Amino acid sequence: MLTDINNVPIDIALKKNGYVIVDNLITEEQLPTLKEACERIINKARSGEWKHRRLVGTQFPPWTEGDDVWGVQHVLHPDLNEKVFMEWYGSDTLLAAICQLLDTSRENLQFELFNLLINPQDHDFDLTWHRDSIPAEVSPEEEKKLLTVPHHGTQWNTALYDDDCLYVVPNSHRRIRTPEELDITINDPKSHNMPGQLRVALKPGQTVFYDSNILHRAAYFSTKKRATLHASMGTVDGGYHRAKTMFQHGLDWMNTDAFKESLADSLKIPFANTQAMAAGAGLDTLESQPIH
Repeated sequence: MLTDINNVPIDIALKKNGYVIVDNLITEEQLPTLKEACERIINKARSGEWKHRRLVGTQFPPWTEGDDVWGVQHVLHPDLNEKVFMEWYGSDTLLAAICQLLDTSRENLQFELFNLLINPQDHDFDLTWHRDSIPAEVSPEEEKKLLTVPHHGTQWNTALYDDDCLYVVPNSHRRIRTPEELDITINDPKSHNMPGQLRVALKPGQTVFYDSNILHRAAYFSTKKRATLHASMGTVDGGYHRAKTMFQHGLDWMNTDAFKESLADSLKIPFANTQAMAAGAGLDTLESQPIH
């Protein structure tokens, strides 16, 4: 059983706090290789050679305006030809952690997103306080209802360099917002003074898994190097619940023969599960309209 940095089983810590920090999901041998691959795709994104990128000024997809990059999309795309990302996403150590967090087997896993978060070059950039699938403007009654919807998935950030960009409000993932939290998320969403906020500090090689319903935001600094692997994986138990969140990123390239041939053996069943979910949701193209 995998434990967190405080020697607590990771599934227990995540359920209790809404986030959990884990060591050693990247080996010492993998770390420099991943850094080198990141440098190559970062250069492509910043130069405009790679068009699938997150641009300063826009928090959610689509990213269509600007040229200062804060994220690189689709690092598993065969056109990038960086096999180390697929090797890590399908590694035994990472999959074991995900199975423990989701209380499931590998056969039930669902292949999802893998992107890269980086520092912009020219501008600092704050994301707003948010929950990934619950708009800030919902009523308390609707918020309470949406918080009861099971995720059947997890997401994480794995730092390749020192990273303290993520802020969370511990234990906020299962309750509606307080009046002060509600006011901030609606009227001052980039506030640096959210009550109870915690700045998550990761060392190179550390991973934070977090509940997508936890109140969270991020701050990007142009002067501080960042390359953080940002990914998610789900289970078949979620049915079509995860489809819209995933496919708003535009994953049609996963339908290509080149991508299917690049799949690690450990990820072939999870990807087949994703295809089945897409078909059931009527999204065979692996694309949907943005949520926000």
